[in-house]
Amino acid sequence: MNPIEMVEKEYMRMDLPSFRPGDTVKVYYRITEGEKERVQVFQGVVIRKRRGGTNATFTVRKVSYGIGVERIFPLHSPNIEKIEVVSRGKVRRSRLYYLRERRGKTARIKERL
Repeated sequence: MNPIEMVEKEYMRMDLPSFRPGDTVKVYYRITEGEKERVQVFQGVVIRKRRGGTNATFTVRKVSYGIGVERIFPLHSPNIEKIEVVSRGKVRRSRLYYLRERRGKTARIKERL
């Protein structure tokens, strides 16, 4: 194992649940505003998961008041307090960008059993 992999392994988080694109997740993200610190919950569908060791990220999409909102989270960030998997989705793609054009019932994802 080379020295870079050893250092990266220290920063990897092993307490996160396994999830895939299509799953609906709740991300509890710690936000610091000045001296105040609070936890913000972002719930939506995972439309992308990018691997890459400590640089791994995932994108979550939700529709808030009729406007689509997407947020990219670093997977191993210390600011993520926890991730809850609300439901598992059954999809046949790894990148669900087509959900951006869908509205209403066509944007639904079947549940995986």
